[in-house]
Amino acid sequence: MSFSLRLRVATKAALFHFLGSVIVAALAAVLVFLVWYPHPYGLLSGGLSLFLILVSVDLICGPALTLVLFNPRKSRRELFADMSLVVSIQLAALTYGIYIVHQARPLFLVHEVDRFRVIGLPDYQGDDVSQMLSSLDPSIQPHWLNGPVIVGVRAPRDAKERQEVMLDSVFGGRDYSQRPEFYVPYDVAYQAKALARAKPLKAFIERYPDSLSEMTKLLDKSGVALENALFLPVLHKQEWVAIMDQSARILGFLPGDGFLVP
Repeated sequence: MSFSLRLRVATKAALFHFLGSVIVAALAAVLVFLVWYPHPYGLLSGGLSLFLILVSVDLICGPALTLVLFNPRKSRRELFADMSLVVSIQLAALTYGIYIVHQARPLFLVHEVDRFRVIGLPDYQGDDVSQMLSSLDPSIQPHWLNGPVIVGVRAPRDAKERQEVMLDSVFGGRDYSQRPEFYVPYDVAYQAKALARAKPLKAFIERYPDSLSEMTKLLDKSGVALENALFLPVLHKQEWVAIMDQSARILGFLPGDGFLVP
């Protein structure tokens, strides 16, 4: 068999492999970006770039190995062994990639005084918080099939607890938003705290007029007038703000540094 014929057959096999890989990657993307990293958490947490890097490598390496190894002159047994090895390596790499993305996913959107903070396992700085998470109110416990949970932060019970957190955070330790033992439901009883420091969305749009179109779509979808919309900054890897109505219900997010708005 000539090299050109063998290359054409191998290219066809690699193309089918690539299409199959795209389908699997698309299914994984549904889980990642519709469940674990709903917009804009993929940008806030870096999940989008991390997932794209891992999937791109997987999509390239699998079909490339098929192109190299596939040879119609081999027996069916040899082809099955080769393709099984390639698919196994590819699935192992994809599984590891999804595991890494899952471990880095945002678990909570925590309200903290005058801001929200996106919190994932890396933000606990390596401390084992599994027992604390499992002891949370069932309504705010994270689940692997759910996205980030919105929570508030309770006040310290006494001066000693306040001092411990303050000293730890000053020296690079965990602040209140990084301590699950302080998490409380973001319910009607709590939401007054978020409203107390919220700013008018109109002021944000004056600072970031490019967001007007996106803001209009968001408010129209929610049925909230601009005069009744508020915002608080969101802290993580990018600057965004959380848009709220007069009851502190989060309507969506817009890009921009809310701390620059007077």
